[in-house]
Parts: sequence; C-alpha cells; structure tokens
Amino acid sequence: MKFSEKWLRELVDPATDTQGIADQITMAGLEVDEIVPVAGQFSGVVVGEILSAEPHPNADKLQVCQVTDGSETFQVVCGAPNARGGLKTAFAKVGAVLSAPDGSDFKIKKAKLRQVESFGMLCADDELGISDDHAGIMELAADAPVGTDLRDYLGLDDAVIDVDLTPNRGDCLSITGLAREVGVLNKTSVRYVEADVVVPTIDDTFPITLDDPEGCPRYQGRVIRNVNMAAETPLWMVEKLRRCGIRSIDPVVDVTNYVLLELGQPMHAFDLSKLSGGIVVRKATPGEKLTLLDGNEAQLNDNTLVIADSEKAVAMAGIFGGEETGVTADSKDIFLECAYFNPISIAGRARSYGLHTDASHRYERGVDWQLQRKATERATRLLLDIVGGEAGPVVEAVSEEYLPAAATVTLRQSKVNQVLAFEMPALEIEEILTRLGMTLERSGDGEWSVAVPSYRFDISIEIDLIEELARVYGYNNLPVKVPTAELNMIANDESKVTIRSVRSQLVGRGYQEAVTYSFIERGLAAQFDDKHEAKALANPISAEMAVMRTTIWPGLVKALQYNQNRQQSRVRLFETGQRFLPEGDQLIQENVVAGLVCGPRQSEGWSADSASVDFYDLKGDVESLLALGGCADQFSFVAERHVALHPGQSAAIKRNGKTVGYLGALHPELVKSLDLTGPVFLFEIVQAELLEGGLPRFTSLSKFPESRRDLALLVNDSVAYDDIRAIAQQQGGEFLKAVTLFDVYQGKGVEPGQKSIALGLTWQHPSRTLNDEEINEVIDFVVSALKNEFGATLRV
Repeated sequence: MKFSEKWLRELVDPATDTQGIADQITMAGLEVDEIVPVAGQFSGVVVGEILSAEPHPNADKLQVCQVTDGSETFQVVCGAPNARGGLKTAFAKVGAVLSAPDGSDFKIKKAKLRQVESFGMLCADDELGISDDHAGIMELAADAPVGTDLRDYLGLDDAVIDVDLTPNRGDCLSITGLAREVGVLNKTSVRYVEADVVVPTIDDTFPITLDDPEGCPRYQGRVIRNVNMAAETPLWMVEKLRRCGIRSIDPVVDVTNYVLLELGQPMHAFDLSKLSGGIVVRKATPGEKLTLLDGNEAQLNDNTLVIADSEKAVAMAGIFGGEETGVTADSKDIFLECAYFNPISIAGRARSYGLHTDASHRYERGVDWQLQRKATERATRLLLDIVGGEAGPVVEAVSEEYLPAAATVTLRQSKVNQVLAFEMPALEIEEILTRLGMTLERSGDGEWSVAVPSYRFDISIEIDLIEELARVYGYNNLPVKVPTAELNMIANDESKVTIRSVRSQLVGRGYQEAVTYSFIERGLAAQFDDKHEAKALANPISAEMAVMRTTIWPGLVKALQYNQNRQQSRVRLFETGQRFLPEGDQLIQENVVAGLVCGPRQSEGWSADSASVDFYDLKGDVESLLALGGCADQFSFVAERHVALHPGQSAAIKRNGKTVGYLGALHPELVKSLDLTGPVFLFEIVQAELLEGGLPRFTSLSKFPESRRDLALLVNDSVAYDDIRAIAQQQGGEFLKAVTLFDVYQGKGVEPGQKSIALGLTWQHPSRTLNDEEINEVIDFVVSALKNEFGATLRV
C-alpha cells in the first residue's frame, strides 16, 4: 500500500523524519519497500495565469502566451496544445532550477524561439517530476492563487511510502490504521477522523434484502438526491488520491476511493435511476453475465457473491461494480452502498476472473465489521460538501448470526516472560495493549482478560497478544540469549531389534528393498492364502487391485515377474509392510517381513559357479535375521505344508512352538501359471516376533582348551537334523558348547532309506580342563538317547 507521509502526519506527527518512520514500521512488521518523493527537486516555479495565447508568427505548433505571476506579465513561447487564455498553470520564471531526466539540474534562462523572445517556461507534470504525463502543461484549479510558490500550493515537500503488508494485517490498509501503528510505536496521540451523523433531509430509501447472509452479514445503503456531477473534486483530495496511486475520476468515485484509503472501508455508488425494485445480495445464477466498469463482460460463476436489483446483477460483491448502473456525468440521484463481506466469500474470486482491485484486496484480508456506519456517514458528509444534494436515512440489513464475535483472550504474564525471555513489567504490558486499542481486565494474579477491538481480526489466541507486545516493545530491544534445552537421550531397549537393523542385514546379504501395492487381485490372493478371505474394496481402482493382501508374497512375485520379463535372472527382494487379516468383523493389520530369492547363487563372475539358490540358501538368510535378537535358540523350522509352497520344500517358522512365519519354494503350479523362471524361494515372518530379542548378558571366556568328539550316525532318512541336535544338546551336559553338522551322506555303504549324519560336539569347562573319562561318559549318554529316540547307530 502506498501512502502520503504528509497525509499521515495530519493524523499523527511523531518527532522523527521520513526514514525514521519507515524504519519504525519496518521493525514492527510492516515492511517498507520504497520511499519516493512526490515531485522532483525544483525551485522558482509559481502559479501563473495565461492572459492570452496567440499563434507564433514563425511556427505552426507554437503559441506566444502572455503570463502573469500576479505582479508582472511575461511573454512565454509554449508548444503545449492546451495552452489557452484564463488557464492557471505551473510557471517556471527566469532563474528557476529544474531537474533533468538524467538527474542533473538546469536553469531557466531568457531564450529566443523562432525570432520570438521567451521569458520563462510553462511546465508539464513530467518536467516537474510529479507524474509521467506530458500531454500538455499542468492545469491547476481556477481558484489557484496566482504567484504562489507551486511547491507550497500543492504541498510537494512530501514523500510516498510504499508498505508491503502481510496478509494478516488488513487493519493497516488505511491511513487511519497506519497512523494508529505509528502512534503506538511513538507513544504519540492520534487525531482520528470524526464522522458526524448526517441528519436526513429527505425520507427516500431503497430496500435491501440479504439472500446470502453468511457471505454478507451486513449491508448498508443511503439515497442521495440532486447531486451536482459537474462539481470538481477538491485539489487536496485529488492530490491525496494521486499520491496513494489512485487517479481522480469524478467527485462521487473520488469520495468512495478517499474513504477506502482513509478508513479502509471499500464503498460503491450506483446511479439510483438505473436500479429496479431493491438491492438483493445473493449468489450469481448459472450463466449470468455482468458488464464491469472497465467495459469487460464477466461470465459469473455460481459461487460468486453479487449485488443485484430485482432484475439483474449490478456488481460483483466486494470486487467490481457494473457498467450499466455506474455513476456518470448525467447522474442526478445516487445510492451509496457500504457492506461487510465474509473474507471467505471474497477470497480467490477476483483472481478467478483475472481481476485484482483495491476493494477485493481489503475484503480478502478482512475489514472491520463495525466500521460500516462510520464510513457511510463520512462519505455522505464529503459528498454533500462537494456535490451537494439531499441525503436520506441509512438503511441497514444485518444478520447478527453471521457477524464475527468480539474476541476475548486470556493473557498470562508468566507466558509473556517465558516467550520473550525476560520479565516485562505488568504496567508496560497494560500500557502497550491499551495503546493498541485493547481493553484489559485483571482476571487473576498476573493474568488479564483482553477484549480485542473489531479491527484486529488477526488476534485470537494468547500468542498473538505476545507477538504484539514484542512488536511494539521492539524486536531489537529484546534480550539476546542463547537458547538452552535439556535433550534427554531416547531410551534404547537393548532387548529389541530395530527394523532398520533387519533391513540392513538383508541389504548386506544382497537383497534389495521393494515397496509393493497393498491391493492385489482376488484370484491371486486365494492362490497364496487359503486360510483367510481377503477383504474386498468397496470401490477398487481396477480388478488387479480388488482386495487387500493377506500376505506380501503376491506383490514380491509380481515384482519378480516384472524383472524376469526384463532379462533380470538373479533377483533378491524383501519388503517390510502390513498384511490385512480378517478376524470376525475386524481387520487386523499385522506388520511382517517377507523376502524372495531366485536365480544364481552368486553374481556372474570368473570365479563364481552358476549354481542356483536352493532352500538352504534362503534358510541361512532367515536364520541370520533370527539371530539378530540373540534368541535364535527359541526358533525352529518344522516341515509343514502351505498352499503357495512346494509340498516337499516348505517349513513353518516356530518360536517356542508358535508359528510365526513360513519359508520354502514357490509351488510349481504357481511358477507355471505366473510364467516364472524357477525355482523361486520365499519367506515371511511376523515382524513383532522378529524384533523381540533378549537382553545381552556377559559370559566370561574360558582359559581352558576345548574338547571335541565327532560322531557318525546312521539314522532313517526321515529323521530331521534339528531333532537330532535337540537331543544332543539335551544330553550333552551343561558344558556342551556347540553341536555342528559337518557331513550328510547317502550312497554306497549306507542302506537304502538311511543316511549318515556326522556331528561335531564341542565341550569347554570355564574353570578346568575336562578329562577323557568325563567326555566319554557324556558321549555314551548322547548316543544312548539318540538310539532310543531315533534308532540311531554308530557308523563304523
């Protein structure tokens, strides 16, 4: 927003210069973008009057003018097309100094133009640095005092300050709002604009109906008859508007623009004779059109709030007036409107039509919802003083239900001191907030109930008030302290394995992490899980994503299929995610870890063989995961069928007898139906079981040598090594340190249906060396137990 410093000082005049004011409001959060003088640096220019203007004898486009400064008459040659007798204009006398466009100064001297002497210069706006207008010489008001210094007459010793306001500070989009801020920052009184009630002289009114009270909870209007549109806008108003970036149009429009800048309340005036029935505030109807004041036609959207009469839309509410009902030079009676619109009903509407107006800019950010009466009275008084006429009573339509409520916020001194990092005295808190227009009432020790004025619609919670205290006190005055904070270490449960460790372990073993869809094909879900009926989606994206997965395997297999179709033969994938298991009316979301391997055991290389991965490669990977928590001994692998796995190469993963997962080779029928190149091996484990480890405990290292005995046992080939190991550990005594399987043999020398298993058993005592008698005794126990349990015999 641009504003005139001189206009600001009419309301508040702090003992500081232009730069000082700019610095103050910038530090208070109202950033100043630019400070520009309202005119160039010149001297010796006065108000002159052209007494006569005759054609130049030697030039078609020049005139010889007789110009008076009130005491003398001077001959001046001028080429401006608007130079004429009786015109009052800017007259630079001989000796006057003007600024050139390049910044240098030049002095007006006596000159001769086409053999005619000229004693001075009649100036255009751009030659004085007032504007870019060079269509002709400056035209001043008819009552301009001849001979008066132009700088004094127009008040050109002024600066335009351009402020870039944040969207929450709509209260400062007016001279009054800015004056209030400057007054607070300088502890200086503000001369607020008075708006005396205009006593109606006629009874004429125009009815108002609110069809959309939520979008427009308050609308006021006033009939003013017999206005004189031939009247001229006073120079002081034209200049104030110009310095704020608004050009003068006609006295009625100028007054509404002036009130907008002065108070921050947008207004509009209609030609009363062009309105029918009454004012209706409503939403636009589909396909409704409106020709705007700029001549462009807008196709209105049905979410746009409009001002209409009984027949048609006459304005886009809070944005732009309509051309058909606009005030013109022929207007005699006007209807002056002033409204409060809900910011939500205006926000974004102007931009949707490619528009941005001063009114929409303010309404989008919020306008004081109690300002309308004052603005109406102020505009009425200005209009009556300028264009005359007779004013009727103010008519108001209001919906109290949709008007904003006055905010009351509780402020605690302890919170102020905590946020600002110093103890601000209670008296200073009260003094600052009172100067900001707030009403304070003590509600406790070090606590206030603060009534927020209606123009501060950005304040709703305690921290907003603290921000105001910091702004006004001065950010640069706040103490500089290094923040301190107690950063307590997050407790790390050593009995837990992190999912990050699981991922790292798998990545370290050559796997790549995949993220697959939680939605899969219904038929595929049944092929991989026959124990649960997958939950169907109410509105699936496609048939391939119709149900929620009960296992991660289908997604990994699809990812394998995708890779094999692109000549990737060696694939190792894993995924950590959820599966969705129906349980009655509930849907259990269970986190699992799943993996898939396929292709050569090793990457292609000169020293690597081309053998494919097998069941035991995958089992080794899974065992490495189970060992992360230090509880590998709690897990076991038990041969068990699974609908998606090969009947002879599938196992359940159990923990203390409870099934927590499966691993094995993908069923050959699935490999064929999915057109995969097999074999394919998969595993899936409940994540919670995998992450539940044991607390590490220290065990001292023995200084004494180990003792090892190897056993070669003949057993039935249906006997699992895991069962043999369990018996060996059970009978091996407390000093048995390890049981190692180092050979499995079937063939010559071993009866059909049997196999030879070679075990290495290692003992170590923590405090002495074990002797052969002790070892042999334990060996006898182990062999005897294996014979009784499995019919095992020693191979000789």
